[in-house]
This record gives sequence, C-alpha cells and structure tokens, in this order.
Amino acid sequence: MTTRMRSEIGEQPAALRATLDALLPQVSDVGSLARDTRQVLFIARGTSDNAAVYGRYLVETHAGRLGTLAAPSVATTYRSRLDLSGVLAVAVSQSGKTEEIVETMTWAADCGARTLAITNGHGSPLAEAAEVALLTEAGDELAVPATKTYTTQLAALAVLGLGLGADVDPADLRRVPDEIERLIAVTEESPALAEIATELSRVPGAVVSGRGIAFGTALELALKLKEACYLHAMGLSYADLLHGPIAVVDRDTPAILVAADSGPTLPGTVALAQRVTGEGARAYTVGGGPELAAAGSLALPGPRLPEWVAPLALIVPGQLLTEALARTLGLDPDVPRGLNKVTQTGV
Repeated sequence: MTTRMRSEIGEQPAALRATLDALLPQVSDVGSLARDTRQVLFIARGTSDNAAVYGRYLVETHAGRLGTLAAPSVATTYRSRLDLSGVLAVAVSQSGKTEEIVETMTWAADCGARTLAITNGHGSPLAEAAEVALLTEAGDELAVPATKTYTTQLAALAVLGLGLGADVDPADLRRVPDEIERLIAVTEESPALAEIATELSRVPGAVVSGRGIAFGTALELALKLKEACYLHAMGLSYADLLHGPIAVVDRDTPAILVAADSGPTLPGTVALAQRVTGEGARAYTVGGGPELAAAGSLALPGPRLPEWVAPLALIVPGQLLTEALARTLGLDPDVPRGLNKVTQTGV
C-alpha cells in the first residue's frame, strides 16, 4: 500500500513547476519591497524554520545581506520593542494560520520592518497581513510530515534570494523539478535505501549533519526521522558536531551526512565521514558525489545541481528514507502520534 507521504513526495516536481511559474514573475516585487532594507529576519517554526535556515545561508552567501532567525517569544511572550527599521521580515508558514507566526510578523511591522510572507495558505491570515506574499503551489498536503510544502518553501526562498540580488543563475531553478524526478527514481532503485532503513530500525538514534547551505537539510531530515519514525535524531552542523557531540557517534548511534555535490563544505563532510567510519561507526551519506559516497558506509544519491539550489532536491532521498524506515518499523508515517498538520505553540 502506498502511503500518502510517498505519494506527496512524488508530487513535488509538479508542485515546484507550478510554484516557480507563479513566483519567478514576483522577483521584481521582492526587490522593490526590500530596496531600503539591509538585513533579513526570518520568522518560522518547525519545518518552516529549517527552510528559513536555507534562506539565511542563501542571502548571506550570495546576496550580501545579514540573515537572522527570529525568536518569536521576544514578540509574543516578552512583548519587547525593537528598532527593526531597515529590516525585511520574512515569515514562513506552511498553513499561514499559526497564530504565533502571524503575530510576530505583525509585531515586526509595528517595529518598522517591511514584511513578506511565504505560505501555501492562499487567503490565510499570514498572506493577508504581509505587504508581499509569495504563495506556493503545493496543493493540499494530507500527510502530517511536510514534503512538498517544504520544498516549495525552499523554492520561494530561492526567489527571495533572486529578488535581493543574489549572484546566481535563475535558470538553475528550472532544472530542479526534472532533477527531483530523476532522484526519486534512482533512490528507489538503490539497494542502499532498504539497507539503511533496516540498519536504522535497529538503533535508538542517529546524528544528522551537514554544513552551510546544506545545514537546513540536515535539520529537516533529523526532524522527519523524529516525527515519523520516533528515532532520536540530532541535527547538527558538522562544525558543532566536532566540538564535542562527536562522542555520541558510535556503533549504536550512526551518522547521516548530507552535502551538495560541490561547494566549500564538501571536503569537511568527506573528512567527517572518514573519521566516523575510521572509529568503527556507520556513516550513511546523502549526496556529496562519488567522493562522499566512497568515504561512507552506505550512500544515497544526491542532486546534480549547483550548491545554492541543491537543498531543494537534497532532502528528497531523506524523505524517501524516512518513509521507508517508518514502514520497516511498522509505523504509519502519514499520522505520527501527537502531531497535527497545523501546530499552535501559544503566544
């Protein structure tokens, strides 16, 4: 039986094509909104927060803007007042209905920020409250673990980067849907998918690590493994991992390492894989090309895309692994215990 999660993983190429068709014409709108701003404040929770990590690295490495992640409690619990003049506040929410995110974006506007929303919720309170809304075209998502709403958020954040003047080739975005179609096919054909799922089903936890533009992918994969498989998965930058938590990686706690096929963080990821396996632990790799695959224990393929846009597809093998592991464990990934599609964290 095909799970809803697996069906929605397969819907991502179409969702991304529709989203790019809708949002690329808005690049100039983003540029006009952000003209008098100098930094970007990302407001998000959960999966959307992992998407925002990608947005932060993108604007800092390619658009020359300082990007920071908001702490919504500053607005909703402490009710502090900050000078946000010169700030572009970007609120990211799948539904556009999370009260904390809407309230924080409204607070940012009251503090002098310009506001932009990224949401799949057409007509949602978040979309209505923002000055500019980048509305993704993921369609209805029925499985609780986000798949197509996450990757379309990344597409919207890539459009944000273009609007902020990122030094990248917009044509790279148009390659993503076809690359995801290829990646789904080759991942499901790979014996490593079932092998990694089987091995993970026998351990209590794992460390998921990446760095730079791939860091958000590591966080998102760790979250998916926790949500759908109840695995104690820790998402860490490999720089933070090497500062102490590397001690938890052992024969009972494998590492899952993610990287684009190119870029300045790839050598460090390869070195980490070599260290993990050299100490007798398992290192499962996602992406990173043949160099990372050779350094690990078992490898899932990654996208053939430039680093800046690779995260839109790099998460897909991780989504497939999560779905496969859930089924291996006898779990239903569509309806994880204790979770709803829209989470209200309180204000």
